[in-house]
Amino acid sequence: MTDSQTLLETENLAIGYLKPARKIVENLNLSIHQGEMVCLLGPNGAGKSTLLRTLAGIQKPLEGIVRIEKDDIQRLQIQQLARKLSLVLTERISVGNFSVYDLVSLGRHPYTDWLGLLSSTDQEKIDWALEQTESQEFITRNVEELSDGERQKVMIARALAQDTPLIILDEPTAHLDLPNRVTIFRLLRKLAKESGKAILMSTHELDFALQTADKIWLMNSRGILATGTPEDLVLQGTFEDVFKKEGITFDRLTGTFRIREVSQKQIRLWGKGVRAYWTARALERAGYQIVEGENIATKVEIRQKGTDYIWFLAIGTKETEHETLASLLAYLEKYER
Repeated sequence: MTDSQTLLETENLAIGYLKPARKIVENLNLSIHQGEMVCLLGPNGAGKSTLLRTLAGIQKPLEGIVRIEKDDIQRLQIQQLARKLSLVLTERISVGNFSVYDLVSLGRHPYTDWLGLLSSTDQEKIDWALEQTESQEFITRNVEELSDGERQKVMIARALAQDTPLIILDEPTAHLDLPNRVTIFRLLRKLAKESGKAILMSTHELDFALQTADKIWLMNSRGILATGTPEDLVLQGTFEDVFKKEGITFDRLTGTFRIREVSQKQIRLWGKGVRAYWTARALERAGYQIVEGENIATKVEIRQKGTDYIWFLAIGTKETEHETLASLLAYLEKYER
């Protein structure tokens, strides 16, 4: 990409704390471009929020420079910065006796005069932001009366109304249920692709990040930050390294973490497709290790029976059929007692 498309970049950036002095990560040379969605991932305590606050100008760098549209962020006036960058934080902030519409309207503050009067353009931006986040139905309600999920959507709407080229979000889906988490990821992806905005968000939603992010910044607890496309980081084994923990493994094939229990129980599985995948998941959860070999005493085969499927179980010479995985697992548990 050309320099004109670079919205945010860092040069030898070091982040951390002044009192007591402690560097978290250093020598960061990062960039975000127009139309990119970047997800920041990492374990708790790795420094994700500190990095976001430094990039947003809230916290001063220990070393190096953060530039937004080629300007040193530390030299920008608040009004100038507010037209370049909007921010959504996880912390719950008391906003007093504000309606939803009033709070979203604050996103237009960098563009209004000293009286704070809203123009027709301002109102159009506010209405668009409320529509995009599906927040129109509670615009007259007091913000303090909203649920955590509703409130988070409103905070995102305020950032959208601010209409900046770069939006930074710290765990924007933390308080949302599954349908709303999907909605927010799809919305942010759409904004990046259709409006050319750059989106930087920290998140613990690994599965959604792998599906929607153009790039991932992956921080570990040792002060190292890896960057790349989701697929490259998966294939390079970076996720296993960052989230390494006994009993948990990262499955490169599915892009998910798996809980691995140490078990002496072995079982052989015949089958293919989605039924075989979920059968393996169920058996592993029940403490079985899926293995190959003719000498395995316990075997499961997925067979077609008419228009349906059954699970055929053989334990030594004893054979049974099961119409559901629940029945199969219950039988195995009873047999082992």
